[in-house]
Amino acid sequence: MDFREGEILPIYKPYTWTSFQIVNKIRYHLSRKYGIKRFKVGHAGTLDPLATGVLLLCTGKATKRIEELQTQTKEYEAEIMLGATTPSFDLEHPIDATYPYEHITREMTEEVLKQFVGNIAQRPPLFSACKVDGKRAYDLARKGSDMELAPKQIRIDSIELLSFELPKMTIRVVCGKGTYIRSLARDIGEALGSGAHLTALARTRIGEYKLEDCINPETFNEWLEKQ
Repeated sequence: MDFREGEILPIYKPYTWTSFQIVNKIRYHLSRKYGIKRFKVGHAGTLDPLATGVLLLCTGKATKRIEELQTQTKEYEAEIMLGATTPSFDLEHPIDATYPYEHITREMTEEVLKQFVGNIAQRPPLFSACKVDGKRAYDLARKGSDMELAPKQIRIDSIELLSFELPKMTIRVVCGKGTYIRSLARDIGEALGSGAHLTALARTRIGEYKLEDCINPETFNEWLEKQ
């Protein structure tokens, strides 16, 4: 493999790690191996710290493909807790409201999920990297802003209900660029006449790159020495 010329590396992002921590760790090992002070490494689509799974890293000239790779179809498995919401739509912040959920059935859920398949408008979470007048939305949120971001057009190819046991369910989502699974969890909760937030998220595929193809960042140096 020629990392200086350019390679695409599927890396497993562990729980609580940021995408930038992964980039920095891989860059460090490549810089040491090749004796290059600032090795060119970038990621093709971030993952939230509380999410795990496939993170594509590009090295060298392959960083020019980042925009192309970001448009590839993604697949996620998401665990959703019904009956409660949080400001960030996930576990990053504590529950801020509770709702009844006992009326929700598996059949009702399967019908509701159908309405989210296709090209839909989705409102991104305020706790996100979206920009508002040149500022990151999460910076505004941390300063106490309660503004709502404008909806964006996204594409969801399919949603499959993998498990259902109140108040939790697990879904598989195949979708396009810009989809916030946290927002999807919130919207599903509202559509079911309740509230909901994301309690676990794993990205299992980006394009042709699958979870089983990923390199563990903790053992990346040992893997690199074998190349």
